[in-house]
Amino acid sequence: MLNAKVEEALNAQINAEFWSAYLYLSMSAYFEAEGKAGFAHWFRVQFKEEQAHAEIFINYVQSRGGRVRLMPIEAVPTEWESPLAVFKATLEHELKVTSLINNLYHIAEEEKDYATRSMLGWFVDEQVEEEENVKKYLDALSLIGDNGFGLYQLDKELSARVFNVPAPLANKQ
Repeated sequence: MLNAKVEEALNAQINAEFWSAYLYLSMSAYFEAEGKAGFAHWFRVQFKEEQAHAEIFINYVQSRGGRVRLMPIEAVPTEWESPLAVFKATLEHELKVTSLINNLYHIAEEEKDYATRSMLGWFVDEQVEEEENVKKYLDALSLIGDNGFGLYQLDKELSARVFNVPAPLANKQ
């Protein structure tokens, strides 16, 4: 059974994951409107990943006898100045998510909830990967600048991204 403090923190994280999904869907829509289908696709996959993360937390709370409490999702930005600005905002957001996951890990340790701490290990590793991927494209965009051909090439590269069902959901689908 989850104690009340851990359950409350996990429910807040579920909301944060859905907010992240909503943010990435907004970024996808922005790029679609800007005629950058590859960028839009990359963020659509990111949207699906965040929904999957929320589902992992939901499944976990339910498996531990907790109650999932879905909350309203706050509004997200819908406009950015450039692809570089979008990826800067993305890295900033992923750093915030990392701090949320680290805080959850801390709460689990404080409450001596080792099962939750163990589950969160996957998310700790996932955040390292998320930050690394975003940083890679942020660095590329910094090099490309306003070069149209460079943006075209990156757009094509981003269109090849494939959504993979996260391991914690692989047997749940």
